[in-house]
Amino acid sequence: MVKQLDPKKFEVIKQTLPVVKEHGEAITKKFYQRLFESHPELKNMFNMTHQITGHQPKALAEAVYGAAANIEDLSQIMPILERIGQKHRSLQVKPEHYPIVGEHLLGAIKEILGDAATDEILDAWADAYQIISSAFIKMEEGFYKSAETQSGGWAGFKNFIIDRKVRESEVITSFYLKPEDGQALPSFLPGQYITVKVEIPQEEYTHLRQYSLSDRPGLDYFRISVKREGPKGEDIGPGVVSTDLHQLYNEGDVLPISAPAGDFYLDVDSNRPVVLISGGVGLTPVTSMLHTINANQPDRKVVYIEAAQNGSVHAFREEVRKVSEQNPNITSYFIYTQPSNEDREKEYFDREGYITLEWLQEVLPSKDAQFYFCGPLPFMQVVNSALNQWEVPEEDIHYEFFGSFGNLEEA
Repeated sequence: MVKQLDPKKFEVIKQTLPVVKEHGEAITKKFYQRLFESHPELKNMFNMTHQITGHQPKALAEAVYGAAANIEDLSQIMPILERIGQKHRSLQVKPEHYPIVGEHLLGAIKEILGDAATDEILDAWADAYQIISSAFIKMEEGFYKSAETQSGGWAGFKNFIIDRKVRESEVITSFYLKPEDGQALPSFLPGQYITVKVEIPQEEYTHLRQYSLSDRPGLDYFRISVKREGPKGEDIGPGVVSTDLHQLYNEGDVLPISAPAGDFYLDVDSNRPVVLISGGVGLTPVTSMLHTINANQPDRKVVYIEAAQNGSVHAFREEVRKVSEQNPNITSYFIYTQPSNEDREKEYFDREGYITLEWLQEVLPSKDAQFYFCGPLPFMQVVNSALNQWEVPEEDIHYEFFGSFGNLEEA
């Protein structure tokens, strides 16, 4: 049973929420600074690129505020908590980590707010953190048990061999992974991801990255399809892991991975029509959904829409076309913003430009469908705005951010 916050302390939390929100990013940046100075070994668990870009502190600030604002009834934000909990399990965050986080989070609040952070205020936030962390620990206990005890499951990280490495476009390469021990693979829900542990030459700490599984469950391999992002600047910048995967990891090499996780997945129990919309490498989870429906629910109506710059960076073009040509219930559309002459000559795309509400209304039989979309944040904001304008019910709109932070309302 989850402990309830003392009414007096609840009032303190309510009164201090505005100031904590105002200084949220400053607090979480200070928190990470304190955390890594005290426990540098935890850098093995965190995506340090997100520290450099500021995405992680921003995401944590919103999560802390959201949880504290709903401290009386955390079920109000259960989808957010589940998303975080799934990621924690994939990264192997354990109960013993929570007291460390709590210590440095409260220390950061005290350091940023100074004398305004009285003992009464810190005591109230300490109790609130205890309630929130207990909720995460309980939830994640179930995630760990499920990952380990399901058929083919395992605890922690398990070694997989790169069985095949396939170049899908100029920037995307697929890695077909098979367990080193030869055991059967667990099932997963199409749309979920795995966490890959990568050792970077000359780097003191390991790097963990989440990559969506891009093929369907039930095969003898996991497939991830990784976009190479070029490193920026002298620090560990965006793309350091993806670049090494592309350049240094080859067939026969070993990658440790954690069991599939994630709260963005296809409703496999429904027979309703599905619209899959992606931009760039956001096609990876929805392509898994496409193959799953084609294999297990071939009579289910699907419209698959992929937006890319041009054919040179577009992955799975022939793979998806083949599926849609063989199954009359699946329709695919490719949209290029900057098609090349070759793209035009070979008719690689169906529309030039961008996705708009008017175009969606032209090509979709109805808005009565389940919509799943993923891609760069501006792309997702446009798609979300179009679906909202079309008055698609909120329960039919499903999406996933690649990274630690995103806000669809800032279109």
